[in-house]
Amino acid sequence: MGKKQKKPGKGKEKTEKKTAKAEEKKARRESKKLSPEDDIDAILLSIQKEEAKKKEVLVEENVPAPSARSNGSLTINPLKETELILYGGEFYNGNKTYVYGDLYRFDIEKQDWKLVSSPNSPPPRSAHQAVAWKNYLYIFGGEFTSPNQERFHHYKDFWVLDLKTNQWEQLNYKGAPSPRSGHRMVLYKHKIIVFGGFYDTLREVRYLNDLHVFDLDQFKQWQEIKPRPGCMWPSPRSGFQLAVYQDEIFLYGGYFKELSSDKNSSSEKGVVHSDMWSLDPRTWEWNKVKKSGMPPGPRAGFSMCVHKKRAVLFGGVVDMEAGGDVMMSLFLNELYGFQLDNHRWYPLELRKEKSSKDKLKKITDDKNNKLLSENKVNSSDRNLGEENGVDTVMDDQEVRNGLEESVGDMSLETDNIGSSDKLGPKNDRGSCEPGTSKESLTIALPEVVKPCGRINACMAVGRDTLYLYGGMMEVKDREITLDDLYTLNLSKLDEWKCIIQASESEWVEASEDEDEEDDDDGDDDSEDGESSCEDTDDDDDDDVEMEAANADGKSSQVGEAVALIKGAGKSLRRKEKRARIEQIRASLGLSDSMRTPVPGESLKDFYKRTNMYWQMAAYEHTQHTGKELRKDGFDFAEARYRELKPLLDELAVLEEEQKAEEQEAAALSSKRGGNKKNKQSSSQR
Repeated sequence: MGKKQKKPGKGKEKTEKKTAKAEEKKARRESKKLSPEDDIDAILLSIQKEEAKKKEVLVEENVPAPSARSNGSLTINPLKETELILYGGEFYNGNKTYVYGDLYRFDIEKQDWKLVSSPNSPPPRSAHQAVAWKNYLYIFGGEFTSPNQERFHHYKDFWVLDLKTNQWEQLNYKGAPSPRSGHRMVLYKHKIIVFGGFYDTLREVRYLNDLHVFDLDQFKQWQEIKPRPGCMWPSPRSGFQLAVYQDEIFLYGGYFKELSSDKNSSSEKGVVHSDMWSLDPRTWEWNKVKKSGMPPGPRAGFSMCVHKKRAVLFGGVVDMEAGGDVMMSLFLNELYGFQLDNHRWYPLELRKEKSSKDKLKKITDDKNNKLLSENKVNSSDRNLGEENGVDTVMDDQEVRNGLEESVGDMSLETDNIGSSDKLGPKNDRGSCEPGTSKESLTIALPEVVKPCGRINACMAVGRDTLYLYGGMMEVKDREITLDDLYTLNLSKLDEWKCIIQASESEWVEASEDEDEEDDDDGDDDSEDGESSCEDTDDDDDDDVEMEAANADGKSSQVGEAVALIKGAGKSLRRKEKRARIEQIRASLGLSDSMRTPVPGESLKDFYKRTNMYWQMAAYEHTQHTGKELRKDGFDFAEARYRELKPLLDELAVLEEEQKAEEQEAAALSSKRGGNKKNKQSSSQR
């Protein structure tokens, strides 16, 4: 996604200064005067020399988990379905970009990583593609970015890894696709199929929609499939996804950058596709697929894998204007399914409400048994006391009454679950005897584990399990690269499991040139009447933002979001308050109107408006029909409604405040200059 646009300056002089600086940077990129860090040829030559020193395959056992990365490849070992193969990827720390060429093998059952180092390995890359067939892993294309992001190199090389010997070999065959990244590659029977992508020439970005095939049985040469006159064909794009089912190959989504329609502007605008196509690999004919059911909204950077008769889509990002020159990125963690046999989209909701009820029932039973046992002990003590002249006997009926009352309290407390996800005691309720209070029933429900929203994550399916590794998200102007690993049983769809928790992401502050721009902007802010003391609050908020970015699922917890609104959100400036609101909305999936109650909407009205959505989601779990399906759908809707209601109430108040502030500042905002920055790099790959 790249770094966010800085706050705009004020006045003609500032605009001219920035324009001159941009032109100077562009000229420097196109010239041959490169810094050592931007001389890609020299960097790759140095890497090649280091590779030449390797004489044998080295496999390191039980190594630490891979570093944080996005745009890598994750593949199931065809020889061993309980092993993942992770290759390449990239990491950006705010100052430099690191591109990896390492190969990891992860044993799912033993949960240990192996690092494989081999002679004649491919040079480091990201945004490449990989497929596995028999005992081989094939890799094509990708890109290498210089540390300062001034230059990058697109690959057109084709590699094969023998999974038995860990030996790499470069395959040089005629007719290979041109250099590219952001393309997609799938395996159909014994054929590798490559489509689309993009190639940056420094002067312009060229998007592709060519189709290439390599036959792994013949091993002769690449074949380009060209469209026949008058036939349908997908438009050029990158960052889309392909899914293979029987004799169909489905294409969904993608990213394209076009010139602005404004004649007075030469800026480019990113376009996110949401169309779907079907390719018949027997005739090489494309046809548009009509989307039915409940498809996901347009998004870029999502991941997709095939499980049995469905394609599973996760994550992605939606870019939207938040007023003025501010561009917001909403990172999503939703799951959608696409039924490959009948071309139907539907949401994939976890069966959390059923499992939570079962766990709550077990906790309740354990609590009641404990209370019964204690009451029996107390009854024995009272009988002993009665023998000593103390008349404090509690008979069995009173014990039962106490238990029923405690269960009733627990049921009432369940209705109040929201901001804290805890069942707390209510004062002056259900005393076992006059003048005493029963034991507090403070029971914590199991925490819902869920990966945070992200883009460009590595994803694979082995047997019935979905594996999700790494990816990238943004918090304010920071790119948070992740190194967490999650699993989800796609047959049960009951819960996400966090196998490896995310570590704290490294971030380097802006360079001196950027600091100068910030200082200039700070002067302009002072002219606009914004005090410098507010920047101190922003520093404190950064800590809150970084905590929110931890990928252990806490960023999507309702309780923390409510606390955020009530607490830290109060001290935010106008634009940052808007950004915070949108981040909360994204983390909880509030951008989807079918999954979110509108302000003031009752549970009954919410279900009436969205019942088809929830019934479709429930059907994927239970296969029920008729009355049972309607009940299942209502259970889904009720769980979602009660989860979000406390947060939505708080958000409504915060947004009213925000709206009033934005109206007051509308006149000032209209006077400010500056151009919006088009985000491209992460979306198009």
